[in-house]
Amino acid sequence: MTYRLFGAATIAALAFGLQPAMAQAPIKIGFISTFSGPQAAIGEDMRRSVELAKEHLGGKMAGRAFEIIYEDDQFKPDVGKQRSEKLVQQDKVNFVAGYIWSNVLLASLKTVTDEGDTILISSNAGPSQIAGELCNKNFFSTSWQNDQTPMAMGAYLQGKAVKSLYLMAGNYAAGKDMLAGVKRTFKGQIIGEDLTKWPDQLDFSAELAKIRAAKPDGIFIFYPGAHGVQFLTQYAQAGLKGQIPLYQVFSIDAITLPQQKELALGTMGAQEWVNDLPNDQNKRFVADFRKKHGVFPSFYGAQSYDSIMLIASAAEALKGDLSSKDKVRAELKKANFKSLRGDFKYNTNQFPIQNFYIQEAVKDAEGTMTLKTVATAVKDAKDPYYEKCPMK
Repeated sequence: MTYRLFGAATIAALAFGLQPAMAQAPIKIGFISTFSGPQAAIGEDMRRSVELAKEHLGGKMAGRAFEIIYEDDQFKPDVGKQRSEKLVQQDKVNFVAGYIWSNVLLASLKTVTDEGDTILISSNAGPSQIAGELCNKNFFSTSWQNDQTPMAMGAYLQGKAVKSLYLMAGNYAAGKDMLAGVKRTFKGQIIGEDLTKWPDQLDFSAELAKIRAAKPDGIFIFYPGAHGVQFLTQYAQAGLKGQIPLYQVFSIDAITLPQQKELALGTMGAQEWVNDLPNDQNKRFVADFRKKHGVFPSFYGAQSYDSIMLIASAAEALKGDLSSKDKVRAELKKANFKSLRGDFKYNTNQFPIQNFYIQEAVKDAEGTMTLKTVATAVKDAKDPYYEKCPMK
């Protein structure tokens, strides 16, 4: 009798057009970033941008509600791996996104993409291994491969007749990729190179003394977040500002500029997204972010926003049915969404093919420190590792 009543109730519910509970379950997106410690400002900028994407989507993808589960990697690879395991095994998310740091991403990759068979969308980190031999059908990037941004900077410097550089970066996966990248395109003399202890070293006085003695035409650095603030402060204190030009990637951005202030003025950097790109989607993002938070968004945030919009594009194309991962991957590969950077398409390794720009730290008309696009360094750039990827 109980069985017959249940069956009758189910038939009646379907007759009245009610959907099964499974169809109404929210889409779950896990988001890994750093939300504590000295680099928490980056994670918060990413979170704000994800929440803005959710607001712009009206909280739904193809009519299905979606929720974001944020996890703090605490700037530690082992913690990031544990949080990734939680999202996949306990929370059973449909996607995992985020990841600032290459060492955290590398520690978490197989946990998500292989053991969990879950799609991972990197909103920032782009280690060379994942672009090449470790490429994976479940891995997509909405940022860049690590070498690409410094390659753009190196190409720009090559065209500016800079004859010699001194290179500095943190000694971890991304730092090594950054130095390898600038050396791919800059053909002048590298007269010094230091990989400093990461993330503990915040005193660069010994390295700056070596730079003063070496007298290069320029200094190239990669020090994201709080490390970038420290470096610029000590660079000025050492009397090198105005003496030896500084060139950078990921070391001056919307997050660090309020601390770096005039110390950053005139410094050139490279990036695939800048706040003044003239497409409508980007104008809306920047304006709404500034209205809500009173500051400019960073490239970390822009890439995180794009991560959510990429997922939404697949959900919309599949009318909210994410049951076939093959179909989801196929739709993600199309990148059929309005990226904040304008044109956006995927290479065979599922890293973007995109432009890179040179930006200068300036004051805007209101006296606010920001970044201004001054040149296009590279058009339709492909990373240097995609040919090592077995996916075709």
